[in-house]
Amino acid sequence: MMLSTTNTIEGSPVKDYLGIVTGETIIGANIFKDFFASIRDIVGGRSSSYEKVLREAKDTALKEMTENASKLGAIAIIGIDLDYETVGKNGGMLMVTASGTAVKL
Repeated sequence: MMLSTTNTIEGSPVKDYLGIVTGETIIGANIFKDFFASIRDIVGGRSSSYEKVLREAKDTALKEMTENASKLGAIAIIGIDLDYETVGKNGGMLMVTASGTAVKL
């Protein structure tokens, strides 16, 4: 499956628009990650544990979106947009939504 944030794929004209597809995931960070991230905030540096959770959530949302596009017979998804938001009590959960247009080229 070809994935693109652009509205076209160079050299491959869109033959059929199959509709909007989405993938969503909500993932939580545990108390130990929160604790070590707060230490990083004080001393500086990157929080690799949060970065790992962020990548995992993004990959899960993209995978779900790709599976939904495959069910429609798509071979590509164009115009992909990724949205990130914290949800839940004290923003303890991360929500990632991927959306795009399933197409045949």
